[in-house]
Amino acid sequence: MQKGNIGVTTENIFPVIKKFLYSDHEIFLREMISNAVDATQKLKTLTAKGDFKGELGDLTIHVKIDPEKGTLTFSDRGVGMTEEEIDKYINQIAFSGVTDFLDKYKDNANAIIGHFGLGFYSAFMVSKKVEIVTRSYRDDAKAVKWSCDGSPAFEIVDAEKEDRGSDIILYIADDCKEFLEKGKIEELLRKYCLFMSVPIAFGKKQEWKDGKMVDTDADNIINAVEPLWVKTPSTLKDEDYKSFYRTLYPMQDEPLFWIHLNVDYPFNLTGILYFPRISSNIELQPNKIQLYCNQVFVTNEVEGIVPQFLTLLHGVIDSPDIPLNVSRSYLQSDANVKKISSYITKKVADRLSSIFKENRKDFEEKWDSLKIFINYGMLTQDDFYDRAKEFALFKDTEGKYYTFEEYNALIKDAQTDKNGQLVYLYANNKEEQYTYIEAAKAKGYHVLLLDGDLDTPVVSMLEQKFEKSHFTRVDADILSRLIQKEDEQKVELADNVRKNLEETFRSQAPKMEKAHFNVEVQNLGAEASPVVMTQSEYMRRMKDISRFQSGMGFYAQMPDTYTMVLNNDHALIQRVIADMEEKTSEALKPIEAELRGQEARKAVLQQEQDKKKPEEVTQEEKDDMAATEKAIHEQQDKRNEVIAEYAKGNAVVHQLIDLALLQNGMLKGAALDAFLKRSVELI
Repeated sequence: MQKGNIGVTTENIFPVIKKFLYSDHEIFLREMISNAVDATQKLKTLTAKGDFKGELGDLTIHVKIDPEKGTLTFSDRGVGMTEEEIDKYINQIAFSGVTDFLDKYKDNANAIIGHFGLGFYSAFMVSKKVEIVTRSYRDDAKAVKWSCDGSPAFEIVDAEKEDRGSDIILYIADDCKEFLEKGKIEELLRKYCLFMSVPIAFGKKQEWKDGKMVDTDADNIINAVEPLWVKTPSTLKDEDYKSFYRTLYPMQDEPLFWIHLNVDYPFNLTGILYFPRISSNIELQPNKIQLYCNQVFVTNEVEGIVPQFLTLLHGVIDSPDIPLNVSRSYLQSDANVKKISSYITKKVADRLSSIFKENRKDFEEKWDSLKIFINYGMLTQDDFYDRAKEFALFKDTEGKYYTFEEYNALIKDAQTDKNGQLVYLYANNKEEQYTYIEAAKAKGYHVLLLDGDLDTPVVSMLEQKFEKSHFTRVDADILSRLIQKEDEQKVELADNVRKNLEETFRSQAPKMEKAHFNVEVQNLGAEASPVVMTQSEYMRRMKDISRFQSGMGFYAQMPDTYTMVLNNDHALIQRVIADMEEKTSEALKPIEAELRGQEARKAVLQQEQDKKKPEEVTQEEKDDMAATEKAIHEQQDKRNEVIAEYAKGNAVVHQLIDLALLQNGMLKGAALDAFLKRSVELI
């Protein structure tokens, strides 16, 4: 029998472990199993070298719960330990000093285990007492039992154990009783140990018998000892990859395709990355990739190891070059990690490129699910854009697909404006923007369909990448100005008539929260619509980008700005003009006469003041100018009141405004009901 104190420089080692590891306390299970796997693998190595000549037999690691005793036991048939080895590996925990220890690792619980060989001592996070009953594989070895109650004092006594290996018995603390629940332990075993390289048994397999589930004699093996990623790709079939995906993600649809990673220089890396099939961008969730170190689960927070845009993929990565105890600072500074990230980017790009070249039709069919990944990659990594521009696709409103280069060649002649700018027209809702799309197609233009969540920032990025090009939504302006081929025609309409016509429609524009309506008159051709509603490309895009980019929130608060373009060539607009002049001319005559007089007076006053320096203008002259401007505003208000009163009773004006709103999906509720009733009356 041996008694003593564990060799540390402080007597507070266990409170320190408990305090600083508590937030990660479930890691103890990973550490217990990892130690058992290591002990088993060491025995296999000794056998391969001829240093152990006995029978290996069943090497399964067993995990058992005893609720009555309050114990959780991990048993292996590995190399075991002698009393001397226990003293060396368990009792001697070497620290340079508790102060250095706390200073260096206070913010990183995982690093405490990793850097100090404290994997075994993580057991004290959840235990009030720990026992090791062990027997070495050596022929002359005797069994011993080590025990410790969480103080530095330990005890070693002789024990009875016929077989080699170790039993680690944890007496679970009162505040950690969840680790005596079968469901909890099974959940953690599946989380951390699903692919460890030695079979792990927890309980017995069950079968349905006499109306209930009962235990069989067969062990319930938790893990797959040879996961798919360690196998040679040439030996695997598509169904193998799909089956493995179902193991990882039981509730997910079949993946689009996968990439098998396998590299041994300049670092070791294996794994399988899957492109998930998605029906909407809402389903995208980062951190679905599981990181392993020699088949031991480390984390599913792989940002830093995997390029940011690929954190949206699913799958596994396994590398012995990434330690079990990953910290953010480690990932940011480690050269191997940077090489791994770069390699994965290249491998993914090469795989996408080969699929595109080998089976473009299949690639196009998967594009709607793929583009969120590819767009995200192009936005966040320049080196990925340089590769992806060869296989990234545009989809038009007719469902046809083009590479960037192909689409450029297609539209270059027809869609280059008078300034040499190539204009990419797009829609983001084929149904809502149908009329605008059809009008563009009638002019011989092509229209892209950009309906993804990331299409707005992608458009802004492509404008930077493409030479002398810009993108504009097909309803952002009248067609002749979207791709301006010549100078704009001047509207042949008297100035006062044009102003009155604009006010007729402006006064009846709907009052909507966060919406502002402008009105202008243009010659659009007799066959074009009488009223066309457009929305500024710049403002709309800024509002869209504000959803992605911090610091641009003020754009989201600004009203949407729409322009009602009145087609002076259309018979209905001409009819409104004639009716307006007929019914308002008498009321407007004195107002407009007074307005002309005041405007003439303002022009004279302005001319006189322009001859003087600002400081030479007298207060009387300033007051005269202010009074004149006030009189002008009063007359303009009177004119607008007359126009508004007329417009209020003009059913055609209301019908034209509502048609424009309806075309843009903006006519709802009471306004829609009024439109329908008015339509019946007009018919």
